[in-house]
Amino acid sequence: MSDAAHRLLWTIVALLLVVGGVAALVVSFGLPSGADPGAPLLGAGLLDAWRLAAPWSTLAAAVAGVLVALAGQRLLARELRRPDQELRGTLSRPGRRPGRTRLATDVLAHALERDLTGNPGVRRARVVLTGAPPRPDVWIRVDLTADARTAGVREHVHAAVRRFATTAGCQPAHLDVTARIEPGRP
Repeated sequence: MSDAAHRLLWTIVALLLVVGGVAALVVSFGLPSGADPGAPLLGAGLLDAWRLAAPWSTLAAAVAGVLVALAGQRLLARELRRPDQELRGTLSRPGRRPGRTRLATDVLAHALERDLTGNPGVRRARVVLTGAPPRPDVWIRVDLTADARTAGVREHVHAAVRRFATTAGCQPAHLDVTARIEPGRP
């Protein structure tokens, strides 16, 4: 999932929580004008249906709560894990003749970082490889100087990724590039 998708997902979760909190606040202050403060919040028909299915409705609410809690736990676990923990060790590719070529993934990542910092507009680069070895996901973060030309840096990053794919013998399944511009005079 890209950084933009993560931000969108967390924005939606935050908005749902804010709407729920505002609704609870409005109800607690009794602000709906013309509403009877002693009236049930859910309405008489829904309240009767809840009471009619008494043991099962409570069980269904508990199961729904547990499922929502598990989904939240999985979401947080995916957000808090470090992406470089998935692909460790070596990238092993069968050769044309008997034998295998083995490359350490940290060596590949450092080589791509060195290639990326070859452009004068790129101050620093960080590369993380995740996923399955034949088609790894490539996560790149580049820190640009304030006077860097973004079009030139973009082409440089794409050329470096093409060289990486050719050298490593594997095409990235997913490429995520984040560029940060250092503050200063443009």
